[in-house]
This record gives sequence, structure tokens and C-alpha cells, in this order.
Amino acid sequence: MAEAGLGAWLRSFVPAPISVSRREVALGCLGALLGLWCTAWLSHRMLTGLNPWFIAPMGASAVLLFAVPASPLAQPWSIVGGNTVSALIGVACAAHVADATLACALAASLAIGAMFLLRCLHPPSGAVALTAVLGGPAVRSLGYAFVLWPVAIDSLLLLMTALLFNVSARRRYPHRASAPAPAHLTRDAPPSARVGLTLEDLHAALLARGELIDVSEDDLQALFAEAEQRAWNRRFGNLRCREVMSHDVVTASPSTPAHEAWEQMIRHAVKALPVIDAERRLLGIVTLHDFFVGQPAAGDTAAKRVGDIMTRDVRTAAPAQDLVALMHAFSDGGRHHLPVVDEHGRLMGMLTQSDMVAALFRAGIEQPR
Repeated sequence: MAEAGLGAWLRSFVPAPISVSRREVALGCLGALLGLWCTAWLSHRMLTGLNPWFIAPMGASAVLLFAVPASPLAQPWSIVGGNTVSALIGVACAAHVADATLACALAASLAIGAMFLLRCLHPPSGAVALTAVLGGPAVRSLGYAFVLWPVAIDSLLLLMTALLFNVSARRRYPHRASAPAPAHLTRDAPPSARVGLTLEDLHAALLARGELIDVSEDDLQALFAEAEQRAWNRRFGNLRCREVMSHDVVTASPSTPAHEAWEQMIRHAVKALPVIDAERRLLGIVTLHDFFVGQPAAGDTAAKRVGDIMTRDVRTAAPAQDLVALMHAFSDGGRHHLPVVDEHGRLMGMLTQSDMVAALFRAGIEQPR
């Protein structure tokens, strides 16, 4: 038993595989090359005659800004605030603590505490604090000017190159996951966020854990949602729109009088009519909402046509599309119905919230336990 425990402990030292694409690896290498070269080149020309004009911790900052730009430790305030406050603390420790060993320990310790307090934790900043203590006569001669020249200048230049590079590479930087706006513009969370894991659950769990995890809560929630979507695909992935949609769809044409379309909706107990042409190509959709928003002026009701009030920008589904891929549109997107069209835009059927609920409920019952 003890040997098994020792073996498991030793195996924990084996590097874990990194789940990252080759594109991200290439971007990280290229970004660091361009970022550090540009920063060093600009620093050398801006700080001509000043030594040092570039400091080694910028290499560590480049790892974060270009290799893991989604990390909370790689965001703009982290690099600028972390490096600047750490340099300030390092210079102060070098000036007031005679023992170099103690000055190094104090500089790194106080820098970590300050970065936590100011919410700008940036690991390379610990090296900046040590550079202020151990940088030699060139750094000591600068005194507190070292905080501005070259630390703050180098940090800002590297940040600017990171912003340009990451945006050009279509990375979201600064990285912050944005919550989707509620479809009904109310304070309620989207339907999918009212059950299962929520951001509040993650926040409470992280507070209870008490450790810093190098990923934002928003990103954790997004990763969980994506994993949950994959689990749904695995469980219900055999369901396609064509198996669930209504095939005998009540439709209208642009020239159909509005009052006739209304009567059709009442008679067939439906909330929307796809609007098609003579070849069944989808032109739009008319819903109960359209009748109220596009209500004609008094005395003009008889002259109003479906084409005058219909919604032309219609989201559609394909017959072979996975049903679970449309769950977000129906739950959080506020959709009640989606026309199903073929590759030529011809109407093939209609998918509604009721169809989704019935299909997923039936599939859940039939799943083997």
C-alpha cells in the first residue's frame, strides 16, 4: 500500500499534457519574438544612454502575454500595475535594507502582497522586484527613476505590442468573457443559467477553496457550458431536426392579406407563419409579435398585406442539424420557432419549442440507465 502511494506521488511529477492547438503554440512563439524585439528596439531608442534600457523579466511577461493571453495574470493591469509596484518596492528595499539577502526576500514578499491587494498579480513582477535589488550599480544609480525608466516604459511597450498582435491574431485580448444579455432585457438570468452550475456556484466554490486558480470564473463557466454541451451531444446527438420538425406547415405569401394570416394562426393554433414564394423559398416569417408591432392605422387594416409586416431577417435550421445545437437559441435566445430549410432556402418544415421539449423528454425516458 505504501509502495502504491509512493508510486502515485512520484507519477505526479510527470508533466501533464498541454491541451493547446498547434496554432496557439505558433502564435505564442511568434508573438514573443515580435513583442520582445519591438519592445527592445523601441526601448533602446527611447532610453538612449540609459543603462539598463531593457530588463530580463520582460521575457517572462512575454510568456504570459503571448502564450497564455487568456490568463488573469496576463491582463493589461497585471503587467503594468504588477511590474510598476514591484519595482517601487524593490527600489525601496534596496535603499533601506543593507543586507542584500534580506532585501531580496522582503522585496519579493511585499511585492506579492501589494499585487494581491491591488489585483495586479503578475509572476514576472517578482523578478522585477529582485532586479531592483540585484541589478548592480547601473540600477542603483537610477534610484526611483528605475520604476519609470525602464520598468514602466518596457511594460507599456510590451503591452502595446501584445494588444496589436493578439487582436490581429483574432484573440480576445484583453480577455474577459462577456455574459450574454437576457433576451427579455430583465434582471433574470438566462434560462440555461437558472439550473445546474451557475457563476455564483463557481464563485462560492473558489472562495471555499481559497486558492488562486490561473483562469477566470467567467472562463470556467464557459468551459463547463461547452463540456455540458458535448455531454448533451453524446446523449442526444442522434436527434436531427428532420426527425422532430413539423412537415405539414401552415404558410403565407407576401400578398396574403394580414387579416387572413391572423385567421389562419387562430384556426390552426400556431404563433407564426413562414412566408414563402411560389417555389417555397423562405422570404420571411410573420408572428403574433409582428401583428402588434406592425399594427396598421385605423381604417387601413383591409389593405395591409403579410409582406408589409413580416420579419425578413429569419434565423433558420437545416434538416440534418443536431437538435441539441439549437437548444441555446430556444432557451437563452428567446426563439419560439425556427423554419427548417434546405440548401436552396426552400421551406422543409418548422421546429418549435414544443417540439424540442417533447423530443428531449422522450429521448431522456428512452435512454438506458
